[in-house]
Amino acid sequence: MKVNHIVQEDLEKIYNDIKGLLDGVEGSTWLISGGAGFLGSYFLDLLNYCNENVFSRPCKVYCVENFASSTPERIKHLENNKDIEIINQDITKPFNYSLSNNIDYIVHAANIASPTFYRKHPIETIEANVVGLKNLLDLGIKNNLKSFLFFSTSEIYGDPTPENIPTPEHYNGNVSCTGPRACYDESKRLGETLAINYYRQHLLPVKIVRPFNVYGPGLRLEDKRVIPDFCKDALTEQKISILSDGTPSRSFCYVSDAIAGFLKVLLSDYNGEPFNIGNDKLELNMISLANKISEVVGNVELIYNKSEDGDYLIDNPQRRCPDLTKAKNLLGYQPRVDLKEGLDRTIRWYKEIYNL
Repeated sequence: MKVNHIVQEDLEKIYNDIKGLLDGVEGSTWLISGGAGFLGSYFLDLLNYCNENVFSRPCKVYCVENFASSTPERIKHLENNKDIEIINQDITKPFNYSLSNNIDYIVHAANIASPTFYRKHPIETIEANVVGLKNLLDLGIKNNLKSFLFFSTSEIYGDPTPENIPTPEHYNGNVSCTGPRACYDESKRLGETLAINYYRQHLLPVKIVRPFNVYGPGLRLEDKRVIPDFCKDALTEQKISILSDGTPSRSFCYVSDAIAGFLKVLLSDYNGEPFNIGNDKLELNMISLANKISEVVGNVELIYNKSEDGDYLIDNPQRRCPDLTKAKNLLGYQPRVDLKEGLDRTIRWYKEIYNL
């Protein structure tokens, strides 16, 4: 079994974008939590791509995963891979510290990121972002770690004031600590605090990324975030249900651009630093997004509806757009895939994987 051909094309794009950096990790050892999830699986696939096509000394990769919010099918093609070990482990439970004594890179991508699901599992969400993170930071201390990457979120900014859009890293946020989204927003904020203090107190080489609305192949059709939700409606019912007045806006980043950005952060020397990673070229509202998806799918009706989830719109940010000045100036980060191409690739993946 091989990786899907659309994902394979993404991997080639990512490698060509940052091959100078990736060539420097040949023969290293990685631990990736949430490796069957949307973003974690791209890390696994990219390292496997390098092992098979680039490196003479392969990387050893530990994928730590309990499949609570992901599916084994996403990484089934990596089963029985001699260089990738899939460990069924809840990261909130104590680690077997004999797992490895020579881990070079840790990527903490395990979390529940869909608002629908983290509202259903608030305690588990908090534990993954705080307790699970602390377990991995402690594991990092026991190794001669080269770099640690914590996946935070653009949600730590809450609903930014108009003068803070596009939103820079130094904006402290406008976040509710008791609302229905707080389990995610606030645990990510505490996670950042925890990670930064492991750097300050233990000199652990921690970096933080704040992704802005990443989408693409691998984001499950049942995920309940807006792009898979709209795509599911369009592909299965030939209509798109907009569950708001359509005015909230977002900037969407295709997954290959995002993964390249995450790796540029991880493999940099900017320890103890947060970086926005996203696409700043187009912020559009939900009506415009629905129309874009309709153009790709064809012959789709737009309707307005109300979510059955009473908390669906509570504390929902009205706008979300990253200021990428820091990542561009310090890392040379530059998103390349426009929304039309990204949606086309994503929808083709949905059609193939879900037989639509």
